[in-house]
Amino acid sequence: MVGPELISPKSSRVSAARRLAKRNFRGKERLFLAEGPQAVREAAGHADTLVELFATLDAAERYADILAEARDAGARVHLADEDVIADISTTVTPQGLVGVCRFLDTPFEDVLAARPQLVAVLANVRDPGNAGTVLRCADAAGAEAVVLTDASVDLYNPKSVRASVGSLFHLPVAVGVPVERAVQGLKDAGVRILAADGAGEHDLDTELDRGTMGTPTAWIFGNEAWGLPEETRELADAVVRVPIHGKAESLNLATAAAVCLYASARAQRAPGGCRSVTPS
Repeated sequence: MVGPELISPKSSRVSAARRLAKRNFRGKERLFLAEGPQAVREAAGHADTLVELFATLDAAERYADILAEARDAGARVHLADEDVIADISTTVTPQGLVGVCRFLDTPFEDVLAARPQLVAVLANVRDPGNAGTVLRCADAAGAEAVVLTDASVDLYNPKSVRASVGSLFHLPVAVGVPVERAVQGLKDAGVRILAADGAGEHDLDTELDRGTMGTPTAWIFGNEAWGLPEETRELADAVVRVPIHGKAESLNLATAAAVCLYASARAQRAPGGCRSVTPS
C-alpha cells in the first residue's frame, strides 16, 4: 500500500506543491516540480533530490517500481485524486505523477574545478522549452556542464524541466552566472570559447576540416530572437556559424546547439582530440 488514504485537496502539502508553479515560490523554497514517470524516476535516483511524490491510484499501480524507488530515496509518497494531480500539474494532460524536488544546480566554481571538456553556455536564452532542449542536447553529446547566465530563463521553470526529459538530473548546471565571469572562468580553465552565430566569420565545416575543434570547448548560445550581442561575441575566441547548405533561412536555437555540440564531441573523440588522449 502507498498510504492509508487519499490526500485531501485542501491539504497544506497540496497547496505548497501548487505554489511551486510560480518562480518566486520556487526560489524561496528552493524546490521545483518534476512531472511524469521519466522525470520522477530520474529524481528518485538522484541523491537527496526527491522530497515528495503525489500519485493517482492508476499511476501508483502502473509505476509501482517508481513509487518504491521514491520511498527508498526517503520521499513522502501521497495517493491523490486525478483532480488533485491536475491542480498541482502544469501540463494539459498530467501523467499521474508529480514530484517535489530540491534545487540541484551546481556552483560555477565546482564546474571549473572538474576541468570540463565540453560546456554549453546559455546567454540570455529566454524560452524555457529551448533551455531544456539545449540541456538535453548537451547531455546527449556528452558535455560535462551547462551554464545559464544571469539573464537567462529559470532552470526550474516547469517547461524547462519537461523539455530536458530527465537530463536536468544527469549533468552539472550552474545558474545566474554573468556571461563575462562565465567566459573568463572557462578560459582560465583552459577551455576555448566559441560563440554560435549565424553571421559568424568562421564556418563550422571549415573549423572541423582544419582540426581546430578537438580542444576543450565551451559554446555560447544566444537569445532566440536576436542572437548574441556584439559585446558577447567579442569575448569569444571565435564566432562560428553553422553552414546552411539548403534553402532554409536559419536553424532554431536548439537545433543549432545540437549541431555545434555534436561537432565538438566528434572532434574531441577523433585521434588527437582532447578525449582521445589516454591519461598518464
